[in-house]
Amino acid sequence: MTMTSLTTFYLSGIIGKEVFDADGYAIGKLRDLLINAAPSGPNGTNQQLVIGAKLKIHREVRFYSFSAFRVTKAREQINVTCTELIALTEDEISNGLLLVENILDKQIVDLNGRKLVRVNDVRLATLPGGTFAVAVDIGIEGLLRRIGISIPIKRILSLLKVNIPAKFILWDDVQAIDYSNLNIKLSKSYAKLHTLHPSDLADILEDLGKKSSPHVFSALDEEKAADVLEELETDAQIHIIESLPVNKVADVLEKMPADEVADILDEIEDEKAEMLLKEMDSESSQEVRDLLEYPDNSAGSLMTTDILSFKPDLTVDDVIRELRSKKPEPAELYTLFVTGENDELVGTFDLRDLVVAEPEMKLSRIMKSEPVFLYDDQKVDDIAETISKYNLLAVPVVDGSNQLQGMVVVDDVVEDLINKRRTNKR
Repeated sequence: MTMTSLTTFYLSGIIGKEVFDADGYAIGKLRDLLINAAPSGPNGTNQQLVIGAKLKIHREVRFYSFSAFRVTKAREQINVTCTELIALTEDEISNGLLLVENILDKQIVDLNGRKLVRVNDVRLATLPGGTFAVAVDIGIEGLLRRIGISIPIKRILSLLKVNIPAKFILWDDVQAIDYSNLNIKLSKSYAKLHTLHPSDLADILEDLGKKSSPHVFSALDEEKAADVLEELETDAQIHIIESLPVNKVADVLEKMPADEVADILDEIEDEKAEMLLKEMDSESSQEVRDLLEYPDNSAGSLMTTDILSFKPDLTVDDVIRELRSKKPEPAELYTLFVTGENDELVGTFDLRDLVVAEPEMKLSRIMKSEPVFLYDDQKVDDIAETISKYNLLAVPVVDGSNQLQGMVVVDDVVEDLINKRRTNKR
């Protein structure tokens, strides 16, 4: 009987197989394969090296090095042999990833498609450097293969000239998200998620559901977590905040615009909101407290306090150098403000005004000296009308003494109007 080494095979084809030694005696049954949690493979690729096999020998389950294992095929039958049982260390086991337990039938993130998908099978390849998990099968064929009817179904369909399209995702484009039974550092495990846009990550977290989303969220760095939290729906925001430690949430909230934080804290219980405010640094906390005092339907409740204001005697060159130093967020550059000695609003200007002006020219000469503005207690309905009428990206907000308090950006107005329409439809 001739036996040939398999170049590629599927996880479903070897799990549950009896493993034999060199003399043909049965050792035990193969229950799972363990791969490196960190990228490895020839030429530094992200193919994952199979480092261990989970075997059930009699009534005991143990992990052994896969280096002594060989997957072969004879007469259409896959065989698994082992020349030596080399036990894996606890560190090797805890830093690995089990394919059946943590990948098969689980939801994973398709990084290329920026969505959650379900794994129906795993494709492996034996190369000179070892055996690697190279792709996941998310197609119907993977399911048919699992129940042993893939080949007959394909034969029938071929007679009808119908193909089952193969749907694979290369391992480099995969992010596993279920590490519930493994002691893996989350920040390392979820490193690939940082490549996604915050909006895509928010969609994925919402699809994950309440059980897994807090674990994945907590693995993000504070800057990324803040961006993602802003993009989440209100229910998902509340669940994340209530699921994580107060100090972790407070650190993330400090990285967010004060108006966004105020909107979130307005939706949770007063006691929890107060705990978070006390945990935040005093400056960030006070900004949020000030915004929370405004009525819900006022300009003050919608405005952001992340604004850039300058004195009228500064030159264009002075302002440009300051902008380069501060590296503000895009929304902060919608409109720039000029304020007097007591922070009263005296003018506005934009980036175009800076770019076309001579470097030595003072702001007092390029600013619009009678800007359109809103009072902080004005109703929300007035804001949309003002922005539409004057075709503005942002409107300054002042108090009764004409002191600049913040600005309302068009994004927030549109979002508020959309939310109102959703509420009214319900």
